[in-house]
Parts: sequence; C-alpha cells; structure tokens
Amino acid sequence: MGDTQSPPGLPADFKVALVHDWLTGMRGGEKCLEVMAEIFPQAEIFTLLHVRGSLSPVLESRKIHTSFIQRLPGAAKIYRWALPFFPRAIESFDFSGFDLVLSSSHCVAKGAIKEKGALSLCYCYTPMRYVWDRFDDYFGDKPFPFKQLIGHQAAQLRKWDCSTAGRVDYWLAISTEVRRRILDFYGEPEEKVSIVFPPVDVGRFDRACDLPAPPGHPTGSYDLVVSALVAYKRIDLAVLAAVRAGRTLVVIGKGPEKERLIALAAAARGTGKVDFAGAVSDAELPAYFGHCRSFVFPGLEDFGITPLEATAAGRPVVAFGKGGVLDTVVEDLNGVLFGEQTVEALAMAFEDPRLDEPWNHDAMVAHAQAFGRERYRKEMEESITRIWQQRQG
Repeated sequence: MGDTQSPPGLPADFKVALVHDWLTGMRGGEKCLEVMAEIFPQAEIFTLLHVRGSLSPVLESRKIHTSFIQRLPGAAKIYRWALPFFPRAIESFDFSGFDLVLSSSHCVAKGAIKEKGALSLCYCYTPMRYVWDRFDDYFGDKPFPFKQLIGHQAAQLRKWDCSTAGRVDYWLAISTEVRRRILDFYGEPEEKVSIVFPPVDVGRFDRACDLPAPPGHPTGSYDLVVSALVAYKRIDLAVLAAVRAGRTLVVIGKGPEKERLIALAAAARGTGKVDFAGAVSDAELPAYFGHCRSFVFPGLEDFGITPLEATAAGRPVVAFGKGGVLDTVVEDLNGVLFGEQTVEALAMAFEDPRLDEPWNHDAMVAHAQAFGRERYRKEMEESITRIWQQRQG
C-alpha cells in the first residue's frame, strides 16, 4: 500500500477524520491512534487538546485540529477540570466532507457529529469510567460538598453520553469487558459491537530473561507491580498481601497514592517487604519483568497491557479474575487468577505453588505475540473495510 492509498476495498479518495479525546503523551490509546494514522496516511486528527512534542513523529507530523480547550490558560495542566465543557468542545468540530469519522474514545470523542451520509465508527477503550461504574474509585475520598458537585456534573455527563451513543454507527471494543459495558450502558444491539484487541509491543520483552537482573533483586526473589499509583488500580491489595504472605514486592510507578501506600506497607503485619522503585526508564523496565517471580495485577481493568508484557517475558501473572484481564490471562498457561478482590484472596494466590514451578516460556511468548501490532493493524483494516462495504451494499 502506498503512502497515500486507502486500504484495499475502500475508495481511493476516502477521506478520514481521526478523533481522539486529548493528546498529551504516548500511552496505550495513542499507540492505537498511531496505527490508525498509518492505515490512513492522509487522515486529519481532531482532539480537544494537543501538547506539542508529546507524541510520536507519525502523529506529530499530521494536521491536528484542536478545540477551544486548547486556548484555556495553562490548558496542558488543568484541562481535566474543564470536563463539563468537553461535550460542547467535541461537538464544535466540523466534519463536512469526511467519509469516515473514526473516533478513538475513552471520554467524549465518540460524540463527534458526522456529516449526513458519512460513517461514524468508534474504537472504544471504555465508556467514561468516572461517570458510570467507577465514580467512587475516582472521587470517593473527596470532601462532601466537592463530591456532591462532581456527582451532579457526572449525572449530566452520563445523560449526554447516553443520548449521543446513537451517533456511532458501529463500535469496536478493546475487550469483552468493554463490549459488555457498551451493551449495558448504551443499550446498543449486539450486532453493532465487536472486539478488536489493542496492540501490545511484546518484542521488547520476549528475551527479557537474558538481561542482567535489576540491582539488588536476584532472579525470582520478588513479585512485581508496574502501574500508575491511583486508587482504582488497587495496589493497596498487592502491598498488604505481599507483606502478609512474606513476599518481596517491587512497585514501579508514580501517582497520588504513593505516600499512602508507603505508609500502608510500613504499618502492615507480616514478614514481607515492599520496595517502591518509583519511575523506571523504558530501557530498564524489561529486566524487572524478565526476572520477577510473578507479575501482580490486582485491579478491575478494561483490558490490561502489562500482563501481556509479563507473559512475553515468560513470567506468570497473578490477576484478579474479572474484567478485561480474562481476555489475556489464561489459568495455567500464563497466570493464576484469584476470585475476590481482597487481601486474603491475593495473599493465598501469592502462596500458590505453581508460581515457583517452571512455566512454558515458548507457549507464553506465542500467546503474547497473538496480541501484537501487526495483528491489530490487520484486524482494524479488515473491520473498517467490512463495515464500510456492508453499509454501501
């Protein structure tokens, strides 16, 4: 395919708008968007806010349209406080002349208003967690007047989110869990929602065991968490369970929960210990995966890329057995699942004798590779082409 061609099966002059909530760094959603941009080399990008220089060259080189959120004083730092204005911002874009509005959405991008006759397709990471089923995870610890105000705004956003779901002609969910939420929250018919798993860069982890072990952490001597330290990730369960089970837990990541987690570890009863390693560079991270006893994933997640990175490194995953992780972690193939989101259940999982037995490295790597970038690109191209052709025929 040439640099200016649409995928086979689509018109040569197919005009595409890529819509993403905000562009402030290269996380999982932005890596998906990058592949979409490669599929459609002439596509223009529309987003509420763009922090220049924060993206890959593929995305930075595109024509990027921003909303009035971009012009707020100090927007790059305070944009999340403008959440009540996001619906109006996404609705302010003009998509005249575009054949396809392809939204990459975990917030309001799916509410983009297409031109009559165009196709609106949403690649959905999740309906807005903080206004649907995870409100208390984000705002439960806020003081009452503030929480009440946020709750009122969340109710308004839920109403808008639900009323605008019909703007999407077809949904591609990142996991079985997200597909369920789309069906439940928006009442969409099942035939309108399918699944395309997001891409995972497994290549940088598949020989991680050959790297030198991290300083002070010999092979198999520690269990590992790699996560943003925020409440809904439930890193507190991992901290308390590791201390109770007599394990050494290495926690990589930063966030507002860090000081509370440090205090929690210090006060916990047990013979284990927790090493808060902070932020670790991309170059150093594979070694931590490659030499851990297990990778710990205690939250209820939309999908979960890090368990697949651990799998690619040949290390088993200890995960809460609900949510998106059920698409990626298979008992005995690449992990151990615990059934209740409690310290007791996770502590018992830490003591599972399977974690100290050999795992089939080749089978784990093959499982992880099935979620790779080329697979994602192929499935996205095929899905978009199929949906377009069905609509035309």
